[in-house]
Amino acid sequence: MARVDEFCIDRYEAHLAERTPSGREVEHSPYERPRRGGTYVARSLARVVPQAYVNRIEASDACQNAGKRLCSLVEWHRACAGPNRQTYPYGPEERSGWCNTGRPHVLAKLFGSDPRRWSYEDHFNSPRLNREGGQLALTGEHTRCTNDWGVYDMVGNLHEWVSDRVDWTLPKKITLRADIQAKIDDNMGKGIFMGGFYSTTDQHGPGCLFLTPGHGPRYHDYSTGFRCCADSSDPISPAD
Repeated sequence: MARVDEFCIDRYEAHLAERTPSGREVEHSPYERPRRGGTYVARSLARVVPQAYVNRIEASDACQNAGKRLCSLVEWHRACAGPNRQTYPYGPEERSGWCNTGRPHVLAKLFGSDPRRWSYEDHFNSPRLNREGGQLALTGEHTRCTNDWGVYDMVGNLHEWVSDRVDWTLPKKITLRADIQAKIDDNMGKGIFMGGFYSTTDQHGPGCLFLTPGHGPRYHDYSTGFRCCADSSDPISPAD
């Protein structure tokens, strides 16, 4: 983990291991949904496929099972913006190709360009989406998508769930673009994910300010991932 002010944050987007009844941990496919009733543990390593298809409740449970917790919005943004509090991890302006963003929309490529024909389970959660080459990157593969704290992929690659819900305290926590702030009333109580994913640019805000407020905490699709945080006083495994 990387230490940021009074908390620590995983350097990489999470992948999952399933904990068996005997206590053994078995690697979970990052292209598949967590199994209902399973016990999952969040892990953070370089050069692995990060876990998508995960909802906020599952992400939070996996962090807790790892002795950590889901990051708050303020923590997540602070870690993304870096010591100099910049719009992008690496600086004030976007640099093309430095983070995994702006990829062609793989849903249209695989399932046709008419969204009316897409279904939530069969298409938005299809394992085929993130298996498609040139889309989802390995953790840390974009070596310039980082800052002086050494956290990677906080812009692009996968959306990342945070622990906050949508309410009127949001504008006090982060700078919101006017169109995103206007969505607060309609999305009150919903979950939040940050940073964008590999097919976005600045649709919901630039870089570290990218915030999606429109989905409930049980929502999941091929773009939704997470990473964990911990208080700086908490014991952390040497593997972290």
